[in-house]
Amino acid sequence: MQKSMQVPDFRTHRGQAPGFWTHQYDLPEGTGYLHGSPAHILSAAAIAAGVALCLLCPRRVRERMIRTLPILLLCMEIFKDLYLALTGHFDVGFLPLHLCSMGIPVFLLSVYGSRVKSFFSEIAMVLILPGAVAAMLFPDWNMYPVWNFMNLYSWVWHGILVLFPLLLLRSGAARPALRGIWKPMVFLAAVVPPVYLFDRKFSCNYLFILWPPEGTPLTWMAKYLGVPGYLAGYAVLVAIVITAVYGIYGAFGVAGSPAEQGER
Repeated sequence: MQKSMQVPDFRTHRGQAPGFWTHQYDLPEGTGYLHGSPAHILSAAAIAAGVALCLLCPRRVRERMIRTLPILLLCMEIFKDLYLALTGHFDVGFLPLHLCSMGIPVFLLSVYGSRVKSFFSEIAMVLILPGAVAAMLFPDWNMYPVWNFMNLYSWVWHGILVLFPLLLLRSGAARPALRGIWKPMVFLAAVVPPVYLFDRKFSCNYLFILWPPEGTPLTWMAKYLGVPGYLAGYAVLVAIVITAVYGIYGAFGVAGSPAEQGER
């Protein structure tokens, strides 16, 4: 007689210490780590070291990374959704509607988008990269223990979101310039309104439009401007960051090394 496939039980039961697969809804109180704690700093340092090592790889390896990282992100998202389904926690709050999750289509179109490669490459470098850096400075997954699937997944995920745009930059495949500032503005104008409507309909907080996440600059804005008044400061902050990112690219002239530009 053929044995039926046994589905692993990823849940944490009462009185049981949180394990590697424990979801945040099953975590006991007091787990996780604080912003600025050794766990936070060491995790960010490990990701930074990994990104730096990847950028030092030979050119052919970096080009292979550019082709494969968008597909890897898609596979990671599918695996995470399967994990959430198996733990019984998949719902509308875990859809890929945050800016960092939008890295999947943005990166795919940056590589395989034919005529829109330039547009989405700029979105990757001007929006996704600084968004991922901000997420690692103020991680909202820090309710998890360090040795937990969702914690490690989130760090690796955001590390890839930083690595991919830098690989584009290193290869000379994209050259962001201030004259292209309309691109992130058009992208946000197309994305934010439908996400806002979705948030209102399903009481979600994608893009942090309905309320500010704790421990971030948005919380400080909400303290003085209220909710939804903080959105005005939010919009100004986004505009400042976008302009500053273009300024950094321009100041350092980073658009791939001259040798690599000549090879392309």
